[in-house]
Amino acid sequence: MAKGRELKGRIRSIQNTKKITKTMELVSTSKMKRAQDRVAGARPYAAALAEVIGDLWAPDLAERFPLLRQPVSLAKGGPSRVALILITSNRGLAGGFNANLIREARHRSEALEAQGYTVDLHCVGKKGAGFFKYLGRKLASDRPDIGDAPSAAHAASVAGPLILEFEAGRLAGVELVQARFVSALSTPPHLVRMLPIEPPARSGVRRDYILKPDAAAILESLLPLYVRNLVYRGLVESAASEHAARRTAMKNATDNATEIVQTLTRKYNRQRQAMITQEIAEIVGGAAALEG
Repeated sequence: MAKGRELKGRIRSIQNTKKITKTMELVSTSKMKRAQDRVAGARPYAAALAEVIGDLWAPDLAERFPLLRQPVSLAKGGPSRVALILITSNRGLAGGFNANLIREARHRSEALEAQGYTVDLHCVGKKGAGFFKYLGRKLASDRPDIGDAPSAAHAASVAGPLILEFEAGRLAGVELVQARFVSALSTPPHLVRMLPIEPPARSGVRRDYILKPDAAAILESLLPLYVRNLVYRGLVESAASEHAARRTAMKNATDNATEIVQTLTRKYNRQRQAMITQEIAEIVGGAAALEG
C-alpha cells in the first residue's frame, strides 16, 4: 500500500499547485484588463500626436531640430554610440515573454556592434538586467522600479537623459525593444526606432491649421513629447503583454495539472482495484482450502 500512499501524496501536491496556478491566472486576467485599458487609451493620443507632427514637418524645419536631424555616419566621424532600451518584467512565470525580448535585444545589439557601434544598454525590468549582468555586460542604466503600472513620469525619466545625449551629438541613435500587445494570445517583441525621429507619414487630408506662434515653436514642444510618448507606449504595451503571457502560461499549467491529477487518479484506482481483487481471490482460495 506504500505505492498507493505515494500516489495520493502526489495527487494532493499537484492539486495544491493547481490552486496556485489558477489563482495566478485569475489575478493576471484582472491585471491584464486594466493594462489593456491603458494601452487603448495611449494609442489614440500617440496617433494624433504623430499626425500633427507629420503635418507640421517640412525639410527646412527638420534641419533646425536635433531630434529630427540624421547624424553623421560612423565612417565620416559621426557618433559611435547607440542607446538600446530593453523593457522586460520584474517577475517570471510568464512563459517565453522575457526570453523573446532578451533574444531580440541581443540580436539587435550584435547587429549594431557588427556595424562598428558601441551599444549602451538600458534595462527596464529585473529579468533583462539580470540576464545581461549574468553575462558580465555593463549596463548604462538599470530601472527595476517602474513595475507593471507605468506612468508618464516614468517614461520621461527614461527618455529625458537620452534626448539630451542625442541633442548633444553623443548618440547616433536611440532604439527600443518592447513587447507589442496585439491580442491576449499574441505579444511579439517589437523594435522601435526612437531617435532620430522619422517624420510620420502625412494623413493625405489637407488641414487648414491656424498656427500660433508658428510651426517651429510648436515642433520644439511636440518633438520631445513624441519621444517620451514612444517610451510610455512601450511601457504600457509591455505591461499588458506581460500579464497576457502570464495568464496564458498559468492557464496551460492549470490544464496540465488537471490532466496529471486525472492520470494519477486512474492509476491509483486501478492499483486499488487490483489489491481488492487479490484479497478476494485469497479469501476464496482460503475458503476452498478449508472445504477441501
